[in-house]
Amino acid sequence: MHLEGTPTDQLPDVLATGSTDIRLAFISLSAREPEGRDAEYITWHSLDHRPEQYRLAGLRNSLRLVSTPTCRAARAASTERYDAVDHVMTYLFSDPAALPPFSQLGAALHEGGRMPLRLPTVEFMTANVAGKVAAPHAVAGADVIPWRPAQGVYLIIETGEVPADSLAQVPGVAGVWWYHGALAPEPYSTDNRGMQITYCYLDDDPVATAQRLGEQLRQRWATSDAEGLLAAPFRTLVPFDWSRHLPGNGAAE
Repeated sequence: MHLEGTPTDQLPDVLATGSTDIRLAFISLSAREPEGRDAEYITWHSLDHRPEQYRLAGLRNSLRLVSTPTCRAARAASTERYDAVDHVMTYLFSDPAALPPFSQLGAALHEGGRMPLRLPTVEFMTANVAGKVAAPHAVAGADVIPWRPAQGVYLIIETGEVPADSLAQVPGVAGVWWYHGALAPEPYSTDNRGMQITYCYLDDDPVATAQRLGEQLRQRWATSDAEGLLAAPFRTLVPFDWSRHLPGNGAAE
């Protein structure tokens, strides 16, 4: 739909009222559930585990994404390191100091018998906000794009650091946030320095938008030092229709 009015990022008086304090992303990349219990996992995580995280003072936003068979077929890059990724869980924090309580909360929930099902971990990543931009048609400002409803996200993991603002010009992209990889604290201890992680928030069909983004990314990699490790569309969840979007053959779309 067409949204009326001047985009927020062109309105100094709106911007003066406040901005996001998000500084850090924690990203959990997982493979599909080996026994096909993805819907069961998504239901538990959405109704039990994910809500509990909001008791943490530093948590500002969270988002779960799923790769369906058509999403997987539309990837522009998928190296061996990340090829198994079918689930992505992202938490956005105001400060790295929020990570130790985040880990402590997970341990306490486990001790309470509240973590009955796990997905195979591909990688944990932490990354610092490097830039954000909103497409003019979204009207809402770049600071609030993670809260704007999205049909999905096009996730890009690259080596090298190249500004991603031009991706917001691709039809179907409402806004883009990108991050520079960091060294994660214990108990994660992963080192993603020298990498860039980009979230393109989509207000059009993720698979259709993936075709347009893929063309631009292939040109980007051919003309810069960046190398694509994963460039893939993912769908967002539909509350209480947890099996709507699942990985694996025969899964619903």
